Amino acid sequence: MSRNDDVKLLSQLPKEKIPDYLFMQLRNLWAADGLYFLGIEELYGTEVATKIDAQVWTVMGKIEARKLKEFLTITGTDIPSMMKALQYTTWALDLEDKEIMIKKDYAMIRNVRCRVQNTRMSKGLKEFGCKPVRFGFLKAFAKEFNPNIVVKCTVCPPDSHPKNLWCQWEFTLSKLNVNKKFK
Repeated sequence: MSRNDDVKLLSQLPKEKIPDYLFMQLRNLWAADGLYFLGIEELYGTEVATKIDAQVWTVMGKIEARKLKEFLTITGTDIPSMMKALQYTTWALDLEDKEIMIKKDYAMIRNVRCRVQNTRMSKGLKEFGCKPVRFGFLKAFAKEFNPNIVVKCTVCPPDSHPKNLWCQWEFTLSKLNVNKKFK
């Protein structure tokens, strides 16, 4: 079968089933990511697994930003353009109960319920300190749009957090770098 045959196969799905199919495949990707992490964690410990995970997701941030910019034909380098693409990433697209705020020079995304963390907890595992992993991904993603976009973590494990918030990320423009550019 060729890719054209695969496209034909997918086009036979009822239109209303396409989002569910896409979300199922995203969850499959996250399951594979989690299984790799758990395997590395079991063999080499949490610190090594987190370091490898952070390296992988930093590269993924760059890759996803480039591909989404092209796919969505986004040419802007501002925060709203970056946030438009971020909402389509493998990380953000199926976050449960996410909250997003987008303004001209500021944006925020927060994860109120985290499927990954809740799955770990249901299996008797402790919270995963995902801050370095997500930070690397988001910084690399933002940098592909504009090196002057600053990513700030307000809260993310291993930080203590309220029960109704797992992580929160803010995006602003660095005035220092922007001013240097125009001098």
